[in-house]
Amino acid sequence: MNQITPDIDLTTLTIDSVQEGFQSGRFNAESLARACLAQIETWNARYNAVIFLNDEAFDDARAIDRRRQAGEALGPLAGVPVVVKDPMDMVGFPTTAGWALLHSKTGGVDLMPATDAPVVARMRAAGAIILGKTNVPILSHTGTHADDSWAGPTLNVVMPDRVPGGSSAGTATAVGASMAVLGLAEETGGSIQNPASAQDLVGIKPTIGLVPNAGVMPLSGNRDVVGPIARTVKDAALCLDVLAGYSAEDPKTLAGVGKKPVGGYTSKFGSRTLEGARIGLYGPGWRTQPLSGEANALYLRAADELKARGAVLIDDPFAGTGFADLRQPTPPLANFDARGMESVPYDLQKYLERLGPDAALTSFAEFAAATQSESAFGPKGVLSYLHNLPQFAAALKSPTVPPDLSDFIALKEAYLRIVDEVFERERLDALVFPQMREELPAVKTGTIQETTVGELNIAGLPAVTVPAGYYASGAPFGLLFVGPLWSEAVLLALAHDYEQATQHRKPPRLRGA
Repeated sequence: MNQITPDIDLTTLTIDSVQEGFQSGRFNAESLARACLAQIETWNARYNAVIFLNDEAFDDARAIDRRRQAGEALGPLAGVPVVVKDPMDMVGFPTTAGWALLHSKTGGVDLMPATDAPVVARMRAAGAIILGKTNVPILSHTGTHADDSWAGPTLNVVMPDRVPGGSSAGTATAVGASMAVLGLAEETGGSIQNPASAQDLVGIKPTIGLVPNAGVMPLSGNRDVVGPIARTVKDAALCLDVLAGYSAEDPKTLAGVGKKPVGGYTSKFGSRTLEGARIGLYGPGWRTQPLSGEANALYLRAADELKARGAVLIDDPFAGTGFADLRQPTPPLANFDARGMESVPYDLQKYLERLGPDAALTSFAEFAAATQSESAFGPKGVLSYLHNLPQFAAALKSPTVPPDLSDFIALKEAYLRIVDEVFERERLDALVFPQMREELPAVKTGTIQETTVGELNIAGLPAVTVPAGYYASGAPFGLLFVGPLWSEAVLLALAHDYEQATQHRKPPRLRGA
């Protein structure tokens, strides 16, 4: 077996080039894993992406090499180095959710899962080499950073003085820093799209119900979705092929049966292009928050790029629909609409039950007692704002009882009705928005200002984030391709066409302290 890895340019690796390298004999799964772990050893102290390393990664890589040498037909992810977001259960590792109170080495308790989350199990079954788990803020509570994690802040690899995006900060940083080819992320309120866009990467926020969420510490069983972060649209699509599909552990995935495209999520690449595609643009009909001057200029340039590919652009297709009026930020938060998160006590109860009878905490009551010193729901807690949702108090009082979510369901229905009406009336193929309304803020100076988070997460709509250039400062500018429920294959094909035509992303230059 190769112990030294020659000439592997980790910054340009894709799933296709990894498989080509295996086939040509330039490297094997073990030597590639060693190269990525060497990258982690070199740069993780600076960027703080990976918080737990998988000691079995080399054994897993050797097993893939033996299977390949034996002539076994393997899938595209076999031997590909990946990382997993910390809140996803992985046997052998504590699920800390970034909280010192949930990690024994920082004075808390360790939540050790008895089984892998389905998404982790699917990555293992696909032959991916899981190198480790990545950093998040406490309970994945913010879409901007991981500053309050027990492991310390994660840095943005494109611009270390700018926020990295959250809550999947560590996953984006690991992929951006070429510590892994792919990473698993999860979103409740921007936590896939924000770090992907902040670090010049591709992210897929899937339709809720497409990918199982069992075994992932929840913020909202009604909004949470797992998806990939990658450096290319094709890599993200190939990862979604593995993640998507029914799981008996997550009954809502029954809704996705029959929705996966025949041939996978790359099946429309090349045949479904921007030529003739009808694209809806961002405007006050969607949200009454304008773009900054420079963001608008970059968006106008992106619109020209879409037109150059043959797209037909529709200005503000939601004007006059009442869509923007449905949005209601939850006090005291200026931008985040938390509706749908009322269920978190019940969702945590079900998550803790899944850990198994030998887990340190097996109920919400035990969880609340163990974290009482920094209660997430207390006056200074990271989720204190949930008390401003009318149906939260009853849910918190009775965490073992399925909560009343009638307000959320009515809102979700209203969003979906308008989206379907607008797409049908305007014959839209997708919406394409700037992912952020303004430039990425400097660390500790503010939050990421997205064009759409609550709307997508409440409605459950899919979205794909794609690099689309840079501000004058060098901060990334990204686009978000949005569509109706289950439209991932079309969105990915259109995003791939844009990506291949423009080639905006540049590998970041890693810098020491």
